[in-house]
Amino acid sequence: MAAQNGNSLDEFVEFFKALADANRLKIIGLLANQPYTVEQLATLLGLGPSTISHHLARLAEAGLVAARAESYYSVYSLNFSALEEKSRRLLSKDTLPNLAADVDPDSFDRKVVRDFSHPDGRLKTIPAQRKKLEAVLRYIVRPFEPGREYTEKEVNEILGRFHEDTATLRRELVGSGHMQRHHGVYWRPKAPG
Repeated sequence: MAAQNGNSLDEFVEFFKALADANRLKIIGLLANQPYTVEQLATLLGLGPSTISHHLARLAEAGLVAARAESYYSVYSLNFSALEEKSRRLLSKDTLPNLAADVDPDSFDRKVVRDFSHPDGRLKTIPAQRKKLEAVLRYIVRPFEPGREYTEKEVNEILGRFHEDTATLRRELVGSGHMQRHHGVYWRPKAPG
């Protein structure tokens, strides 16, 4: 899967590098209307033929333009179907998350917990910043078994291992949805699915 993700990422980067130039975008815009030769594009854009050839080569590498011979000239046209297919595939809801497949989503939580904890796992302080507090809450809720009911005393005993202000931790766990409470009974909701 890592190789597949690498290939997708490489294709994504190649596609956007091909489009990441104002002159190449102008070339695509012109070719969207009709085919042109290098000389015609050079004149229209006020660039040298070698510069146009370079841009066309980048676009051709990405599969976005194609050339056909016509007399002494190569006539370039936009490959609409490739542009639409790559755009649809690379920018889909299913594909975009794969761009970050090799990123560890828990690294932020681990860093925050490390920053706010003593080596024994007790919290130095309860974070005031919401994002950091959420990371700490995800950490301190782990000892609670999903679906099991706990008395307030049991909750305080477990939370007391992390910080002496168990009331604040309880309130934050319930307020954030990590724990639920009804008539003095607490439980960690079961994961959906």
